[in-house]
Amino acid sequence: MTISQIFNIANLFVLPFWALMILLPNWKVTQRIIASYLPFVALAGVYLYLFINSVTPENAQDFSNLQLADVARLFADEKVAATGWIHFLTMDLFVGRWIYLEGQKTSIWTIHSLALCFFAGPLGLLSHIFTNWISQRFFPKLQPNEAVTLAE
Repeated sequence: MTISQIFNIANLFVLPFWALMILLPNWKVTQRIIASYLPFVALAGVYLYLFINSVTPENAQDFSNLQLADVARLFADEKVAATGWIHFLTMDLFVGRWIYLEGQKTSIWTIHSLALCFFAGPLGLLSHIFTNWISQRFFPKLQPNEAVTLAE
């Protein structure tokens, strides 16, 4: 399998997970699938394979003491770029999963944060942190005892 094929398959592989979290967040199937670590095991396995195959004696020195120019040079190599991209896919999906699970646990709206995380991982994380802060600060949830007291 070529590097381009691995890259394309990995890009397609993550799409159903993002679609489930964004489009069907409360579906029981989504909750079961997203609770699993198996997608990350698969992605990490692909990452490991690419990482091992992207480190060569020629570029090992660049990996040991990274400077920006070295990173730019390394990413000019398709194997290294694909390895980096799989890293992004894996970590963005993992952060997206965390946002999704936090939203399920706290009932905080996450669609916008998940969409941002899908397209620009750290911005989705920042969005969720900000949304969580706003929700807690301006829309605190009633405690179970308070709900009973108010109902009486």
